[in-house]
Amino acid sequence: MGNTVEDELAIRELVSLYADAVNRVDEEQWADTWTENAEWSLPMATVEGKTQIVGLWVQAMSSFEFVAQLVYQGVVEIDGNKATGRWYLCEHLRSKGDPTGRFNIGTYNDSYLKKDGRWRFSSRQYHVLYNDEGKGDMSGTVIPLPADH
Repeated sequence: MGNTVEDELAIRELVSLYADAVNRVDEEQWADTWTENAEWSLPMATVEGKTQIVGLWVQAMSSFEFVAQLVYQGVVEIDGNKATGRWYLCEHLRSKGDPTGRFNIGTYNDSYLKKDGRWRFSSRQYHVLYNDEGKGDMSGTVIPLPADH
């Protein structure tokens, strides 16, 4: 089975949809990026299964007043209906009741699975490359996205 430009573009769109859902706190869109038996590995925990992954994400996101996940360059290697990728990103986070905020730079090492013509994450491993440990100043005004975004 040949790999196509369309497959790579679909995987890049998947990564974009994931970050978009984080930024808009869109549980449905975010959940739809995962396979049922996926694994999500974070510095503080590894979670298996889509239901558990979404539960952890909902809990984590409920603690933030503001989140901006900005994805930069990435590489993708496709082998049939499976693929791997690596992405660099930064996150600006402000917890509810804490105007200081945090800033992280990290990388996601991913595995993808194409099923029924659609690519989804079968695993994501997040590694922090830089953490400002809450020293960043995010005390400015939070301006929510317009309702039509």
